[in-house]
Amino acid sequence: MAKDSGPSWKKDHPGTFFSNSVEKADRAVKQAMSHPEEMAIEHAFNAIERAENAFRNAKQFNEELDMVQQHKGQLDSLKQQLNETQMKKGE
Repeated sequence: MAKDSGPSWKKDHPGTFFSNSVEKADRAVKQAMSHPEEMAIEHAFNAIERAENAFRNAKQFNEELDMVQQHKGQLDSLKQQLNETQMKKGE
């Protein structure tokens, strides 16, 4: 069976995609904080990078700006937490 070749929901709903990406990044950062192995930290950085890309996309489409800004603040906090976790691991 062929897949539906219609437009991606990610493009149709960039605000929702950004919200989901931030949630995934949140889970990845929490995992890295509780188990700071190299792979978990790398996974968290990748999740944050995907969320940042989703943010740029949502911003470009002027999606629910209040909600996008709220999630951007959460994403910034996650980046800080992950950087602190990585620095502690390196000590």
